[in-house]
Amino acid sequence: MINSMTAFAREADDSGAGSLVVEIRSVNHRYLDCTFKLPEPLRGLESNWRALLQKALSRGKLDCFVRWQAAPNTDTALDINCDRLQQLARASASVAECFPDCRAPSPLEVLQWPGILEVAGDDTGELQSRATALFKQALKTLQESRHREGKKLAGFIGDRVQLVLVEVERTRQLMPELMTRQRARLERRLADINAELDPQRLEQELVILAQKTDVEEELDRLHAHVDEVERVLAKGGPCGRRLDFLMQELNREANTLSSKSIASTTTQNAVELKVLIEQMREQIQNLE
Repeated sequence: MINSMTAFAREADDSGAGSLVVEIRSVNHRYLDCTFKLPEPLRGLESNWRALLQKALSRGKLDCFVRWQAAPNTDTALDINCDRLQQLARASASVAECFPDCRAPSPLEVLQWPGILEVAGDDTGELQSRATALFKQALKTLQESRHREGKKLAGFIGDRVQLVLVEVERTRQLMPELMTRQRARLERRLADINAELDPQRLEQELVILAQKTDVEEELDRLHAHVDEVERVLAKGGPCGRRLDFLMQELNREANTLSSKSIASTTTQNAVELKVLIEQMREQIQNLE
């Protein structure tokens, strides 16, 4: 399946111990970039959760938020990490020596410092188990959302691909008539200036003109790139980077087609091609 990088998932769990909420936000990014904001009792889970994300996703910038609110009526013990407290005290004393005018932290500020206040060991283990289960459910919801959005984007791109083929074939069908008009225009100009019509010279000029305005190769490459886009879409999986590269190639051929245009109709076709390619490119930026 083709996945979008833009999605959001939120899972909540309320129990007698308290309220736990896990949120994961995902937006487009060149690589997989994960940021966590976890309450102190759950900080030790970050490395495991990061591994879960790396296994499930290929690209995207993910922000993971977890909120934990203990129930007011719980008897959860509030333990102070004495070793951590002593470390904080020594660090504060060192800072005070350099900045004697700084005020000392209040007891409440000390308790809010990471690692000072701990939940009892048994309660922490239970909380981490609940949080991990909730995180896995949020990750599953996020993946499903990315699948649904990716399916919509693939449909949008597929529709534009078909319109690109229409413009390519329309331009191809116009070329014989346009070359005939160019030949007639050149003959009329020579007649207007009463120039002697040398058939051999005329044919040479027409050959040179045909070479300068020949777009058959560009049309063939456009068709080949479109076939590759369809193949990549059908294959699925992480394909955003490859599709983005193909959009660059399509745009290059469309620009060449525009520069070789010899009539307003082919110019309009080239412009329409570039519009369609840009529409696809904008959506491809969101694909994994």
